[in-house]
Amino acid sequence: MLTTKQHELLVFIDKHLRQTGCSPSFEEMKEALDLRSKSGIHRLITALEERGFLKRHKHRARALEVVRLSEDMAPQVAPARFSPNVIKGDFSHRLPGARAANVAGAVSLPLYGKIAAGLPIEAMRDEAEEIEVPVALIGAGEHFALLVEGDSMIEAGILDGDTVIIRKGETAENGQIIVALVDENEVTLKRLRRRGNSIALEPANARYETKILPPERVKVQGRLVALLRQY
Repeated sequence: MLTTKQHELLVFIDKHLRQTGCSPSFEEMKEALDLRSKSGIHRLITALEERGFLKRHKHRARALEVVRLSEDMAPQVAPARFSPNVIKGDFSHRLPGARAANVAGAVSLPLYGKIAAGLPIEAMRDEAEEIEVPVALIGAGEHFALLVEGDSMIEAGILDGDTVIIRKGETAENGQIIVALVDENEVTLKRLRRRGNSIALEPANARYETKILPPERVKVQGRLVALLRQY
């Protein structure tokens, strides 16, 4: 399943190729998706290429080829099935920071990129993609998603390439896995341990050392509530 932004970009590129015979420029794609920088377009194209939807011809400028379209782009007729009477309503107010995505019980959360990217979460906001997440995985509060890069948390079952769902907040209990901002410029996913007047950011991999820092150098940006993995 493609994210909302990946789907929008694939539709735009396909439409542009059909109408003009050439690929859109990065500036045109950025404006079409209402992104503030071209780096977000680069990530979207890379993701679509890795999933087999796009192909780049490296020796030609602005040369993109749509290999296949998402099934979501084609009209589908659902088979008839029994449907009980339900009371419809807008429950999006229960999940600040997330909007209702579809009637199947999913919400769209901002996907801020790789957690090892070394940028504060707020710095990624303008280039965020979106990802659909089952409502059952999250509760009240504001949430966002991050891609995991690296193996520092493998003993906690968190692998390279996983998507973690984070409940935004500035506090966490001892022992919880958190997103921490260190020295205002490094974002990391670690287990929180308080040791006296210090904070320990503990990996779940014996190959990595625990960082022990004064509290003024660490800001909690949220805690782990769910994990998504694609096979």
